[in-house]
Amino acid sequence: MSRERLGELASRVVVAALFTALLINLFGDFQRTGRITGLLLLASEALVVVLTVVRRRASLVDRSITAATMTSISIGAPAMLRSLAAGGLMPDMVTALISAVGLTLIIAGKLTLGRSFGIAPANRGVVARGPYTVVRHPIYAGYLLTHIAFLAAHPRGWNLAVVLVADTALVLRALLEERLLASDVDYETYCRRVGWHLVPGLF
Repeated sequence: MSRERLGELASRVVVAALFTALLINLFGDFQRTGRITGLLLLASEALVVVLTVVRRRASLVDRSITAATMTSISIGAPAMLRSLAAGGLMPDMVTALISAVGLTLIIAGKLTLGRSFGIAPANRGVVARGPYTVVRHPIYAGYLLTHIAFLAAHPRGWNLAVVLVADTALVLRALLEERLLASDVDYETYCRRVGWHLVPGLF
């Protein structure tokens, strides 16, 4: 088996293992408390596992240490979020609603990408329809919302640190993807039409 294929297999195993850890923690919290915010985060992370398995091979991949580090942190860190027995900063239905909006963005983005979805910054073809007509990284925008909602539902210092680290890495990962795609004429044209990275009117 080639080194590249071994790397692909290893990434899929790691993603599955991290998801399993998150599943155990958040499903256990739901059984104890009945709160659904964590389940919505779980649903968004489940899509990563499914689409990682079926993604198409990329024509160009950023194999730098920086890209690997940012990708690993942004994917791995959310699995370290932990539930809190006490109530959150807002009612569960409010945080669940915020999380549901984020999950909707994630699902819409991933369905639009289909097999073009990937983990490492890569060129699997330029997609410029659906939510990608609003921001360049709607999936990441959805992750930010689900992470914020989870933090509001489970406010503890550990979760704040995890979210800050994970989402900083997520933003840097998005910028690395854009740098990789900058040489693609289609992507350059796309960026002239869609100027916002993650949040319309802000960034």
